Amino acid sequence: MSSSDIPTQKTSDPADSSGPPPPGPASPRDALANAPDWAKPLIRWSIWRVILYVLITIVLIWMAAQARSLLSMVAISFFFGIALIPGVNWLHERRGWRRGAAVGFIYLAGFVFMVVLVMILIPAIAQFAEAIRGSLPDWINNIDAWAEENLGVDLWDDGTGEDVAAGTTNALAEWGDEVLGAATGLASTTVSFIFNMATIAMFTFYFAADAPRIQNLFLSRMSPVNQQRLGWTWDEAIEQTGGYFYSRMLIMLINGTLFFFVMLLIGMPLALSLPLSLFEAFVATFIPAVGTYIGSAVPILITIPVQGWTSAIILLIWVLIYQQLENYWLSPRLSAKTMTLNGGVAFGAALAGGAIAGPMGAFMSLPIAALITAMASNYTKSYDVVYQSRYDVDEDEVEERKAERKAKSRFRRGTNEADGNG
Repeated sequence: MSSSDIPTQKTSDPADSSGPPPPGPASPRDALANAPDWAKPLIRWSIWRVILYVLITIVLIWMAAQARSLLSMVAISFFFGIALIPGVNWLHERRGWRRGAAVGFIYLAGFVFMVVLVMILIPAIAQFAEAIRGSLPDWINNIDAWAEENLGVDLWDDGTGEDVAAGTTNALAEWGDEVLGAATGLASTTVSFIFNMATIAMFTFYFAADAPRIQNLFLSRMSPVNQQRLGWTWDEAIEQTGGYFYSRMLIMLINGTLFFFVMLLIGMPLALSLPLSLFEAFVATFIPAVGTYIGSAVPILITIPVQGWTSAIILLIWVLIYQQLENYWLSPRLSAKTMTLNGGVAFGAALAGGAIAGPMGAFMSLPIAALITAMASNYTKSYDVVYQSRYDVDEDEVEERKAERKAKSRFRRGTNEADGNG
């Protein structure tokens, strides 16, 4: 058979093809038209359902944006209501008080505390201003004399110290007037602030007084499994928030009391010792990480013009000693069963809360972060770690090396003592 007898397959050029073009992507309308008759109502219902959900979401977002002030007040009230529940339960169960009366008693105690704080704060500011006025000229003159003697530079003219002291006193006096006006003149200057505080107090009252009824109302709408989850979350929120609040208050009381007596021992006046102790205790207790330094720095700086550098150094030494006692003995015993939160997480949560909602957000962030971590550990699965990193440290080996070093150190001391006796 010759090559001419072998049939050859003719290749067709796509451009010369006269067949129908390949079908393109179908539009949604064509897809609906080509769908089976039984599926068309289902497709239409699904489309309208998605549109309805999108519209509802947009309306809810718009409503939340319009009522964001009210929602923030409700959130703050819910936080304080949960924080008050342990105290309300204690007064209700141990003392037989009604829950509303227990909440009212806690409100009254807080109001009395704020009034007393304001009454002792204003005289303290005036006394501090007077101490600054009496000591600042000597400071400025001493600095000027030191600079002229050692550097040959005359920093200020005569009378500068008195002028600076007078300006500082006037500034402190004006600040004291502003504080007093903020404490006593709210009714005439910030009506909205009073309304917001009253709204928060009212919602907090209902959340704390009717907590069992509110809990049962939500649980009755859920299945038994979801009831267990929500009930656990509710109890954990009370434990983390209320436990944190009351344990911090107790630590604040201990810190402030000891700090107050130390300030009296170094000779600080009573009118300054009490407000500075309250300030130091509150800031050091409720502001994580940096609160200790801020809370102690202000009283120490104020002690310098009033009592001198020696008293300020004694106060600084006490702050360092107490901080160690609180970190390693007091705080673990009071807060071990109320809130377990990593230090880095606590610091990051405080920064995030402050960025989102200001000082109130920073105050609320720690128990909320502890609740989130507790929920994550309860609702998620955990597995045994099988991977061993090359950078992991064997703690047992570290302890063995410590024991070996201690044994060698004792052996050397014994040998030296024997040589000395010989």
